[in-house]
Amino acid sequence: MTTFAALTTAAMLMAFPPVVQKELYAENDFRGKAAPKIEVETWLGGANPELKGKTVLLYFWATWCGPCRATIPELNKWQAEFKDDLVIIGLSNEKPEVVKTFMETTAMKYSIAIDTQARTSKTVGVKGIPHAMVITPDGVVRWQGFPGLEADPLTTEKLKSIIAEGKALARGGN
Repeated sequence: MTTFAALTTAAMLMAFPPVVQKELYAENDFRGKAAPKIEVETWLGGANPELKGKTVLLYFWATWCGPCRATIPELNKWQAEFKDDLVIIGLSNEKPEVVKTFMETTAMKYSIAIDTQARTSKTVGVKGIPHAMVITPDGVVRWQGFPGLEADPLTTEKLKSIIAEGKALARGGN
């Protein structure tokens, strides 16, 4: 039998972090909802990463995008800092050769995926990049948007909080 306290805890976890009213640069708001299926044609520099029990930062980007390139060092830092609990996936719809050439001169220490059909991007309705989604191990999107947006930036502190709450949820809210 489920207690009111357990329901309240579950409801609180579903609401974290608070949803900020902002321009998402996407047609579909997945915050607090099940994440879309991540569709990949090719993984560059390695195999499909293990996602079970991990928070996923899905990052829509392109080699020609200045703000995307500017965020790469921070993504590298986050992958190193949260390596046991976080999988970052940089998803581009460019041709694999273009991204491979870019990777020859730019260190990207997280998973890089290609989907030239932009299936996941179309499902989300991405209208501007970079665009990110942070998905907890229960498959729910906890943060979505332009990572550097002043109204609701994706920060180390916010990511750390989402990872911790996701781990608590995985343990049953205890």
